[in-house]
Amino acid sequence: NWTAPMDELGAVSWLLGYGFIGLTGLAVVEKFIPLFPSYVLLMLLGMTVADPQNLIATIAATTLGSTIGACCWFGIGRTLGGERVARKVSQYGRFVFLSPQLYDRLTNAYRRNHFWVTVTGQTIPTARVYLALPAGILGLDFKIFGVATLLGSMLWNAPFLCLGYVLRTSDYDPFQAAFWAAVGLVGVEMSILAIVTICKRRMSGSPSRQRLPVKQE
Repeated sequence: NWTAPMDELGAVSWLLGYGFIGLTGLAVVEKFIPLFPSYVLLMLLGMTVADPQNLIATIAATTLGSTIGACCWFGIGRTLGGERVARKVSQYGRFVFLSPQLYDRLTNAYRRNHFWVTVTGQTIPTARVYLALPAGILGLDFKIFGVATLLGSMLWNAPFLCLGYVLRTSDYDPFQAAFWAAVGLVGVEMSILAIVTICKRRMSGSPSRQRLPVKQE
């Protein structure tokens, strides 16, 4: 069904027509409706940039939008509270790629330094969308959260936007370059997920082997 992708591309084009405000709005929407993997979307946006000055403006607009979107999730968590959010995640989380297990891991992450957990979380796919939810529930300092989110969003957005800009200005065919770059980025993400999954399984299996009873003679 090609209708949905074309509709999404049409929505992106419509928002881009509003310049800085449209880019900011697109980054906010991306926090709630994943039109594409965020790194692919950012790379494609980078390919629409005409010059370095506009590239800086695009980085600023998307960073601001990502921060606003995260603050909205923060507000949702603060308003609903832990029990209601946990119940909603259990019921509907699978439809938005937020399993109860992932939600628990995001919540437990805040047992460490809140600032750097927030900064790092904005550079991890999926976590960068939903990490603000437990932050709101736990009632973290909103100013610190906002600054950390702004910094983390810039660290995530800027490289992919610059990659798109470089591809656009290179001697290669921009469409083919974008396609293979997107394939490469998805491949890297899938490889990292596979490695993390394998490591977790090995770590969870090793203690059980250590606890095997010793046969008494």
